[in-house]
Amino acid sequence: MNIFKSSKPGHGTKAFTLVEVTIAMSIAALSMGAIVNGYVISAQRAEWSAYSLAAHSLAMQRLEQTRATKWDPDGSPAVDELIGVNFPVSINTLDIPRSGTNIVYATNFTTITTISTAPQLRMVQVDCVWKFMSRGLFTNTVATYRSVD
Repeated sequence: MNIFKSSKPGHGTKAFTLVEVTIAMSIAALSMGAIVNGYVISAQRAEWSAYSLAAHSLAMQRLEQTRATKWDPDGSPAVDELIGVNFPVSINTLDIPRSGTNIVYATNFTTITTISTAPQLRMVQVDCVWKFMSRGLFTNTVATYRSVD
């Protein structure tokens, strides 16, 4: 740090040079910009997490619907409601706080695959696709195995 001292008698004032003040203001401005940017990024990540949790809840809701479906091929009469036709593609709104027109839609795709016939076993997979801002589409996937009732 340069301290300027006047050589004139009676003018013994000390001050910073213009270069030092400019550098200090630049460092302060960069620091404030970094702090504000950090807050913005953390707010966006928190919002993304809320969207992801809401999409996961929608996928789990559809998965629970498939688990509650009747599937008893050995019964009298035989019942098999665990087929893909009974679970069409559904478009729902994400359960996030909103006001006005900022509604976010998500699409659930349900896939039911036969894994084995002896013992009877099927895999149920639910994909929930949703959009976040201008960053494209995201997918939450849940899967489970299901045997006969």
